[in-house]
This record gives sequence, C-alpha cells and structure tokens, in this order.
Amino acid sequence: MKKVLKKLPVGISDFKKIIENNYYFVDKSLFIKDIIDSGAQVLLLPRPRRFGKTLNLSMLKYFFEKAQKSNKHLFKDLEIEKCNEHISYNEQYPVIFLTFKDITELDWQESFNKIKDLIGQEFKRHKYLLDSNFLDNNEKEIFKNIIARKAEQFDYENSLKNLTEYLNKFYNKKPILLIDEYDSPINAGFINNYYIQIISFMRGFLCGGLKDNSNLEKAVITGILRVARESIFSGLNNLEIFSILDEKFSEYFGFLQKDIEELLKYYNFKGDIGEVQYWYDGYNFGNKKIYNPWSILSFVSKDFKFSLYWVNTSDNQLIKDLISKGNYKLKKDLVDIIDNKDNSHVINENIVFADLESLSESAFNLLLFSGYLTISDYAYNKDKKSFCGKLFIPNEEIAGLYNNIIMYWFKKTIDTDDYNSMLEKLISGDIEEFARYFTNFVISSFSSFDLPENESEKIYHAFVLGMLVSLGKNYIVKSNRESGFGRYDVMLMPKDKNKLGVIIEFKKAYPEETIDHAVKAAIKQIEEKNYTQELKDFGIKNILSLGIAFKGKNVKILKK
Repeated sequence: MKKVLKKLPVGISDFKKIIENNYYFVDKSLFIKDIIDSGAQVLLLPRPRRFGKTLNLSMLKYFFEKAQKSNKHLFKDLEIEKCNEHISYNEQYPVIFLTFKDITELDWQESFNKIKDLIGQEFKRHKYLLDSNFLDNNEKEIFKNIIARKAEQFDYENSLKNLTEYLNKFYNKKPILLIDEYDSPINAGFINNYYIQIISFMRGFLCGGLKDNSNLEKAVITGILRVARESIFSGLNNLEIFSILDEKFSEYFGFLQKDIEELLKYYNFKGDIGEVQYWYDGYNFGNKKIYNPWSILSFVSKDFKFSLYWVNTSDNQLIKDLISKGNYKLKKDLVDIIDNKDNSHVINENIVFADLESLSESAFNLLLFSGYLTISDYAYNKDKKSFCGKLFIPNEEIAGLYNNIIMYWFKKTIDTDDYNSMLEKLISGDIEEFARYFTNFVISSFSSFDLPENESEKIYHAFVLGMLVSLGKNYIVKSNRESGFGRYDVMLMPKDKNKLGVIIEFKKAYPEETIDHAVKAAIKQIEEKNYTQELKDFGIKNILSLGIAFKGKNVKILKK
C-alpha cells in the first residue's frame, strides 16, 4: 500500500493548524527554550520575509498562553517536550499577539484603519476583561471603543500599555507580548509617502507598551529591519536585538541542511540535492547555512520544479526603486557583486530610510537584511573603524531577481529589444551597427536620468549591468579585472572558444582633449597593457579590441 504523505504547509503560518491537520513540520520548538533562557525582557529578531517569523510567534503563543481549551497536545513529541524545566512554562501566561504583516496600504488613513481593526480584534479576544472589576467605567468605555474602531488615536497608541496592565491585574500574572512584522506598515509608509504619520504612531504605540512597563513579562518582536534614528525603540534599556549577524537564534528561521535532507527524503526526491542548494541555499545567518523555507516548500509542492518562488511573493518595489534611482556608487558596487568580485561593505544594522537613495551603504544594508544579499567574513575593520563584511548574491533564485530588476530598469530607460540588438551586434563584430545602437543608448540614459553630461561612468556601469544579465548564458562577463599589466574595463569571454572575445576600454575625453584622441588612447592602453592576454590564455583566438570614448553626449568607437 502506497504511503500517504503529509501535506505541505505552503502559506500556512498558524502553528495549531499545522500540527492538528498533520502538515509536515520542521521542528523548531527549541526556539521556545532559548526565548525562556534569554535574560532580555524585550527581544527584537529581524529576519527576511517568509523565513518563519509568523509561525514561530504563533508557536510561542500556543505554548505560553492560558487558554480555555488546553493546547498541550500541540507539543507532544516535539523537542521542547524533552526539556523538563522549560515545559513547565506551558500555558502559564496571558498573551497579547499582533501581526502587522498584512498592513501594506497605499495611504495613511487606510493603514490606520487596518491598525485599528488589528488592535480591536486583539482587545475583542480579551473582552472577558469587561466583565471583571479590574477596569473602571472610563477604561471599559475606551475598551469598547477600541473594539468598535471608534477610539481616539491617542487611545490606540496607549492600547498596548493599557492591555498589559489589565491582563496583569486579572491574572495576577504579567503577560507575554508577541508582535510580528512590526515594520511592515513602516515600509509601506516609506514607499507610499506617509512615513511621518506611521513612524509617529508606531513610536507611541511600541514605546508605550515596551518602555519601563512593569506589567510586562517578556516581549518578542519580529520584523525585517531594525528601523533606526526615528527613536521607535528609544530608551529601551530592556531591549536586545538578534539579527542575521548573530549566532543566537540563527537556526530557528529558515531550514538547515539536515532539515532539507530529511524533507527531500520524505517526499522521495530523486534529483541532485546540489542543484537544490544552488537554487535556494546560500544564506548565512550567524554561524549557520540557511535555505529559504518558502522556496523549498514551494519547490516540493510543485513536483520539484525550479522557479523563482520567494521573489515572486512580493512586488519588490522598494528594491526596484533603489536600483533604478541609485547613485553611481550603488550601481558600481552592484556590478561588482553580480560579477562575483571581492568587495567589503560597512555593515550597519540600523536602517535609516531617509538615506536609502543617497547613500550606497544604506541601500546595501537594506538588501542584506531583507534577504536580497548575504554576507561572509563579518568582522571589525580597523582602517574603516566599522564592522564590515563581503556581500554576495546567495543563490540562483536571487540572481534571477536581479536580472528581472535590471531588465525593469532598462525598460524604463531604453527599448529592451534595441539593447539586446546592440549586444548582438557587438558579439558578432558588427561595430558600425553596434556604434549606432550604443550612441542611442547613451542619449537615452542621459535623458532618462537627467545626468550631468560628464558622468559617463554611469553609462559604463549601466552597460555592464545589462551585459551581465543578457549575455550571462554564453559569455563570462568581467569588469575591472587584472590582465597583462593592468586592469581592463570590460571583457567578454565566450564559453565557446571559437566565438569572438572582446576587450572594451572606456575613456572620458577631458575638456582640453578631442574625442578622437581619447578613443585612440583607449586602444593604445589595451595594446600596451596587454589586456588580451587572459583571453589568449583561455584559448580564444578571435579577439576584438574596442575603445569607447565619451565627451558629453558624443560617443566615438574605435576597433582593432
């Protein structure tokens, strides 16, 4: 008789539903033990989206909460049940649970309406307090108005503080507070221009419930980012933050290698596990290698079909805007990262939204903590007086996202078909047609971004980004690498050694210099520095040297 396999919990983040309906569950219940053992009263655990944050907080809720109907059966045979000391905390506390993950509205009023509804639903869950003698008449009236979504904004901002007080009085036990995806509405506010209003509200709401709150046992907060400088967590001496850079809690968000091996074996995967790793592994959380759990569950549920599962669960608009509007340094650094070059970036866990479009390091920190990049060699750099790390794209799925975003950018600036035709002319050696397309590309890029005419470096890096995406299947695209006696600007190394290899050197003509002189100097540099040597060593015999010079919007191309 064929074995009936458990269902996969794709998109299900309610712990009770997963256990009671016999869904496949990767046991992360020792997370409960580490939360109990933590000395911090308030813990902030930032992780990328869909890495199990909501499920973990749901598990904490069902474990700690005193409920009318016991949920002890949910933890039978899980790892936490073996911890005799810690299992005694089961069902001993009142719990407040709020998840902001679905509050992504386009304007402040709609966002605030959903926040009121969210808070009202949690008050309604504890409406038994209205029948007690622990609330006076005024408090009961505000309580009812919060449930009815009729209270003043001030009352909603104070709702966490007040509800912890009421629960402590009623149970004679300090409650546990669980807040999921606290920064989701903040991110939406930044994208949709109501950032000031949402920051003001969240500051009052969270500080009221967390700062110097003698009625609070413990709070666990998740999100994607640690929002800084806006003083959301200002003055919280009881707060500890454990991000993807920390070892503690690193194994509880996402799947470990052993989790993947057990899961794939259970579902009779016969393919190459190395290919699964190539697509969905690669994240470094603390000292652990982590797979993307959403992608893995989707991959198995779709009969082991490789696809971009995680990146297609969001519109990625903030990331698209950052790359499209980013400054010269951001695009230059992004070329280096996509090109797998060694790079070192200052790492700052505090995300300042106002700096994202102007400061390259802020943008790359957002990409890191949001899961669009990962990190290695994180350590203190004495020269930079900061903690630094090497950033890289974790896996094939995320590489596909960058390809899509870059193509999105090109569609906003030039015709994508024209860009691809330009590259086809280049690799075929038809330089006259390539020059015609490239001139239009330069004009379009300058016009679209309103760039100063002397900033030709931006054109160069846009050009290289496009090549990395468009030619990656058949060519190894390299930029600013050593060969011969110097560093070339761009090399196209064909994987088929019978095809044309290309070396490109860019030159900006100085005010006192003619564009003809600049383009000849580019060709001369290729020859004198022997940039073609790397292609020759690889076995490429047909090599094209190309000089490209800029003077304002004027372009001159010379081949040899």
